[in-house]
Formats: sequence, structure tokens, C-alpha cells
Amino acid sequence: MTAPATFKPTLIIHGGAGNIQRSKLPPDLYAKYHTSLQSYLRSTHTLLKNGATALDAAVHAVSLLEDDPLFNCGRGSVFTTAGTIEMEASIMVTSVQTPNETDPGAIKRGAGVMGLRNVRHPIQLARESLLRTGVSADGSGTSDGGSMHSQLAAPYVEALARDWGLEFMPDEWFFTQKRWDEHERGLRGEEEPLFLSQGTVGCVCLDSFGGLAVATSTGGLTNKLPGRIGDTPTLGAGFWAEAWDELVDGGGFGGVSGSDASFSVRGLLHDVRGWMADCMPQLGHELDPPAYSSLSFADPHRSCDSRRAIAVSGTGNGDSFLRVAAARTSAAMMRFSGPGNYPSTLADAVSAVAGPGGELQRSAGSRWRKTGEGEGGIIGIEAALAVNGASYVKLHRGKVVFDFNCGGMWRAWVEEDGSEKDVERIMVFRDEYQ
Repeated sequence: MTAPATFKPTLIIHGGAGNIQRSKLPPDLYAKYHTSLQSYLRSTHTLLKNGATALDAAVHAVSLLEDDPLFNCGRGSVFTTAGTIEMEASIMVTSVQTPNETDPGAIKRGAGVMGLRNVRHPIQLARESLLRTGVSADGSGTSDGGSMHSQLAAPYVEALARDWGLEFMPDEWFFTQKRWDEHERGLRGEEEPLFLSQGTVGCVCLDSFGGLAVATSTGGLTNKLPGRIGDTPTLGAGFWAEAWDELVDGGGFGGVSGSDASFSVRGLLHDVRGWMADCMPQLGHELDPPAYSSLSFADPHRSCDSRRAIAVSGTGNGDSFLRVAAARTSAAMMRFSGPGNYPSTLADAVSAVAGPGGELQRSAGSRWRKTGEGEGGIIGIEAALAVNGASYVKLHRGKVVFDFNCGGMWRAWVEEDGSEKDVERIMVFRDEYQ
């Protein structure tokens, strides 16, 4: 029996971030990126609305990006200093629903693959690495050909990809003249005349049943040293997904009780507003900003024990993401900040790490704006659900968030307008492209 839908499907895609300048992004080139992202957004959203899992939808979106030479992944990957291509990808899943051992998407798990040369879709190899645990699904004790390893590198993981029947392509298929010219200009220290997408691509999805997935893929940094491993396949650096329980009881709010609770006037008011939005949407809408209403619980008579979940994906200077464990830091800041303290939402946490003046920027120190260090952005989805209560009266919604500290970040997402109709948004700068 299929579980009833509890969430309205939600997704956001990013196509890279960095020093994107309007002067190097003419209208015809902008239109190409816009068209591609819009197409991938629509097809992925359709899958989610038709009941696909967040895992399958996220992999679908990133597979499309890997076949598009506009983006720095798969066929559009950048070259190393040696003129080779070394790709990376990752996947991670969790669920806002109570974990179910029989559902591979409900338990927090992640997998990264790296150093790939000829796998057509690195993200599909990451997916197989996640799902193949070394134990058969029927519990017979036979192996499914996988392992419980969270990271696997080529050439061995490419041998596994062949065993698992994934598609391979020759070196020539991955070669694009634009990326080769970029490689040679970079070696000579010359600037790019036009914009070429840099950084990781990724997709974060929330499915109808509360499953969250983040999928990422990249060719890495232009003219990186051969063998360099970035943040994309590294759990907690370039991607993360996590869920946790929060308890609201007489001792405190937001999972903290007794002497651990913060009872400053400002903090208490903050918690009361959040509690109102969660448990009594009618009052919560009047007391708090839209961020709370987007996570509101539908039935005011339900228990206020809740479960929260997030998934995030980063793009930009991967070495900086590694140094500050950017993705996991965003989640931890939100989860462990305590009631009434900043940050209390994923949007706040993402801004604190990847927004202007955030942790990524500060990590560059005096090299900020000189080497590209610290530049990047993060996208994500936050969801919450009351547990141990009555049936739902309407679908819950996840909240799409993003922020970046650089010239621009390609992103495409679906949001609701005032009449709760879905609206597609595709942007690269903070304001609309003119």
C-alpha cells in the first residue's frame, strides 16, 4: 500500500557560481543557459508531481546537466593542467518522515565518487554507490556488488560502473573546444572573453512523501592539478542532508529543555512565534514572516513534537568549501543554535556561511577578490512535520533557500505565487538579467 502524500513537491537546481559579469554574459548566451535550466526544471518538477522519489528526480536533473556542454560537469567538464578530465559526483538522502529501514531514501546516507574519466553520467554512478550496500535487498545474505563505503575513487569505481552496466563514452565525447581554449588561456594567464559556467551543478528535491535528496556533479576547477579532490564528492563540504527530531514541552522550545533553554525576552518571543506558526497557523501567519508559514503544520490539534529536515548543495571554490565544511556547517548552525538564537532557519544558516561577509568569504582572508578563494553559493530545501498527531488537512510545503557571495549563481526553482500556483524562476544575478 502506497503511503499518502504529505508534501507538495519542491526543487531547486544550480548550474554553477563565481565571478559572473554582465559584460561577459551577452543576451544570446544568457538565453541558452536560461532555456536549458528551464527545460530541466520543468521535466524534474513533472517527475516529482507524478510521484517520483526525491532521489530519482535529483539524479534525473543532474544527468541532464551532465549531457549539456554549457555546464561544468559531464560533457562540459573543465580540463586539468595536464589536459585531462577528472569528474566528481555525489548523492545524499534523508527524510522528514520517521526513518523506515525498508526505504533507502528515508535513512541519512551519502556517497561520493571521484577521479572519473569516461563514465557518461557520474551522478548515476554515485546513485548506484549509495544504493548498493553489499547486502541483497531480500536479506538472503548474497552481495549486491556494492559496499557501505561513502567515497570511492577511480579507477576501481569505474570498474564497478562497468559491472553495474552504466554507460561509458570515449575521451572524444567529453572534449569541447570551448573548454580546451579555456584551459590553454588559463595556462597562459589570459582572461576569458565570454562567460563559461564554473563550479558544481546540483539539484535538491523534496518529494511528496517527505523524502529529501541532494545530487551534485562537477569537472572541478579549471586547470586543477591531476588527482585533486574537491568538495563535490566530500560529505559535509559540498553537500549534506540531515533530519532530526525537535520536542516542544514544558521545559523549553525547539528540542531544548530545562537549564539548557534560553529564556531571554527576545528568544522567548521568537520561540513563541515559531510555536504559534507550527501549531496554530492562523495565529502564526499574523505573528511571523513567511518563512514560518511555509513550514507550518496543517492541523492545530496535532502534537507539537516535530521533525525537521534539510538538504543543501554548494557551488564555487571547492577548496574553501572543504576548509569550512560548508554544507554541514550550515546544517549544524541551524540544528544546534538553540531556541531563539540565530540562525533558526536554513535561510539564515546558508546566508551565514555562503552569503556576503559569511564564513566562506572570511575564510579567504586577504586573498578575497584576488584569487577566487572563498567565492560560491549554496542552495537548499528545509521541511518540517508534526508527528504523533491526527491526519493532515492539506499538503505541507518545503522552503527553497539560497545565497551567494560572488558575482552570480545560476539557479532555477519553483515557488508559489499569492494564489498558490507554481511559478518558475530562473536567475543568475541577485536582480533580473537586463
